[in-house]
Amino acid sequence: MSRSSLPVTPTAGSRPAGSNAERTRRYNRRLVLGHVRAAGSAGRAEIARGSALSVQAVGNIVAELEAEGLLLEAGRRISGGRGLPAMQYAVNAGGGHALGAEIRADALLFALIDLDGRTRFSVRESLDGALPNDVAARLVALRDRAMDTLDMAPDTLLGAGVVMPGPFVETGLSGAASDLPHWRGVDARALFADALGLEVVIENDANAAAMGERVSGVARQLDGYAFLYFGTGVGLGIVHGGSLYRGAAGNAGEIGHVRVPYAGGTRPLEEAAGRLALRRHLADSGLVADTAEDIAALHAEREPALVAWLDQAIPAVSHAVATIENLLDPGTVILGGALPDALLDEMIERLSLPDASVAMRGDRLVARVLRGTSGRMTAALGGAALVVNRTFTPQLAVNG
Repeated sequence: MSRSSLPVTPTAGSRPAGSNAERTRRYNRRLVLGHVRAAGSAGRAEIARGSALSVQAVGNIVAELEAEGLLLEAGRRISGGRGLPAMQYAVNAGGGHALGAEIRADALLFALIDLDGRTRFSVRESLDGALPNDVAARLVALRDRAMDTLDMAPDTLLGAGVVMPGPFVETGLSGAASDLPHWRGVDARALFADALGLEVVIENDANAAAMGERVSGVARQLDGYAFLYFGTGVGLGIVHGGSLYRGAAGNAGEIGHVRVPYAGGTRPLEEAAGRLALRRHLADSGLVADTAEDIAALHAEREPALVAWLDQAIPAVSHAVATIENLLDPGTVILGGALPDALLDEMIERLSLPDASVAMRGDRLVARVLRGTSGRMTAALGGAALVVNRTFTPQLAVNG
């Protein structure tokens, strides 16, 4: 069977609920995996104590997970007690992988990570129009390319996290320039599940980027922060207690549509400081900057048109950051995404933030604003991270 014709696993949003026993089984598997991951390594009795499962139940689950390659033996722990030391088990990082992809109007960013969150494969490809069926076909081809490159077994792919600009339901913000054309009314989850033969999670770009930064960036030790994401537009990912805050319909963080001061008036943030706004500004001066590398080169050369854009964008971003601080009281505000690191560094250095802010407190351990370190792949990595996190997070909900 070719990889492009793998059997389709119904998505979490569409599959039948199944029996209570099956949901409990999934819950217990994730409970065991999560305990082992948090501990680094653990024996069966330790897992049983930490999970409130019987030793026999843990033994059966461990044997099942070991047979599937998700757990491996990690040696015996020497103790002062009698008898044979207990066998320890650890997560097998290469025993499972997750696919992440970010869809922009002009590009498809693809990443594949292992259970430790390490990037095993990543690539960016240009898109012409981002038509749904074309994107699905490209995603299948990239999956196959990654698996061939890594010589991966198909059954180690645990799922896919596909990232797109929101909002995901019809709202008063629909029709903005940052929307993906041709996707209104498309069931993206079903489209990609059918194409990939995997369970698929759909997330907006800012939320996924926020989680991607927690897996492999500056937010690794932070449980609460805000991520201002420069992608197709400008979005905000909000992390509280280590989890995303999504809002009533999954559309929390649409800060790109909030009006900010700009050139003596006001303008939506993404029209003042977004990547598309920058490209339009440069185009008005006869300059083409289709990629982050193009923008970085113009920034390094101190291209006057780009410098002029920065002079207008920075007050708008300053206003947005100050608003985020006072509304959400995050541990820090992280700037990242599709703009070059050097440009973001300059933006952060030149921000004008008021002292009259809840962020001005004596016990701060982290700067008010940080630059993300995961780069342009942040959102794609975040999509994959959502799949890995689900693997280790117990849920008893019907769709868990």
